[in-house]
Amino acid sequence: MIKRVRSDQLTPGMFIHDINCGWIDHPFVFNTFRLKDEETIQKIIAYGIREVYIDTALGTDVADAQTKEEFDSEIHERITRVAAGAKPVPTPLHEEMTVARQVHQEAHKVVHSLLADARLGKQIEVEKAQPVVERITDSIFRNKDALTSLSRIKQKDDYTFQHSVSVCTLLVAFAHAMEIERDLIMELGIGGLLHDIGKMKVPDAVLNKPGALTEAEFALMKSHVAQGREILKQTKGVTETAILVAVQHHERFDGTGYPDRLKQDAISPYGQMASIVDVYDALTSNRVYHKGMEPTVALKKLFEWSKFHFNEELIQHFIRVIGIYPTGSLVSLESGLLAVVVRQGEKSLLHPLVRAIFDPNTGFVTPRDIDLATPPGSSDRIVQHELPGMWGIDPFKYL
Repeated sequence: MIKRVRSDQLTPGMFIHDINCGWIDHPFVFNTFRLKDEETIQKIIAYGIREVYIDTALGTDVADAQTKEEFDSEIHERITRVAAGAKPVPTPLHEEMTVARQVHQEAHKVVHSLLADARLGKQIEVEKAQPVVERITDSIFRNKDALTSLSRIKQKDDYTFQHSVSVCTLLVAFAHAMEIERDLIMELGIGGLLHDIGKMKVPDAVLNKPGALTEAEFALMKSHVAQGREILKQTKGVTETAILVAVQHHERFDGTGYPDRLKQDAISPYGQMASIVDVYDALTSNRVYHKGMEPTVALKKLFEWSKFHFNEELIQHFIRVIGIYPTGSLVSLESGLLAVVVRQGEKSLLHPLVRAIFDPNTGFVTPRDIDLATPPGSSDRIVQHELPGMWGIDPFKYL
């Protein structure tokens, strides 16, 4: 049986089923292993891992611990309550997608140029970033789903650059939904685009290591935040708000983050937002040594971790921005069809517009749109998310 336990409940002889944090947040070679000594338990606690999952069939038990099934059911109910309402989008997705693709490509070129300059020790020309952040902001204002769905498409060997564009895009969408004024959104976007610039000072052998980092390598990796702070402070035109995004995106609400181990409101609202966006994009990204989660699963993990690591109120806002089943997600319907989410519901995130594309019994079908919020589509409903790879489906072809 899989159970969820506090880290301070761990004892030698237990079997860790899931260390329960992003790969970069711990130095262990595997997420699954047997606890052999107290030293390992203290290391788990020291790295800010507050809860883990154990397998009682392979190790000792905690009698009163909640099972994974019980906890998953609880999380699902809580997220469903969060899915209250969503604002209608002014521009149809298919119209914005063409522009969004162009903006997406342009942003990648700009990030490559900026980070290459940082690696070479050149002065960063932030004026290169401002026009593309302006275009990202314009696109998000017209229809956030176009660019945010594109942000999930990444090449495994180009992660750092693509992650920077995705964090910028998601942070702009998050800020827009929070009704932050446009000028400030632009500053946040610049911060998101440059938030990992300090990684250009981390050796490639560490940055792209295909496996767990040693203690020394982990410390070196974490130094990218301080390195980034120094680079941005010396960069003309970078505001204090943008620097806060870069400096605080690894801080955690309970004080277990880095570099300054800030707690709760000592972390700026912009740093709190950036930490959520950064982890979400990391969780949903495929890398050579790390298979990304589906967005629906990642949002559940963020919601779970908000008990300690994130501002729970902001997590709820972020879920409303992305959607429980984000645009581009593959889902199964009660009718048995598989469908791609093409637009978030205007009144409820549980009832988006979906495009039915596949019948498990007969194969691909002629695509047809089903609005789950209005008849006759409202007679159907989403049962669960699906893994596109298992069905050989590329959802983005159907947006």
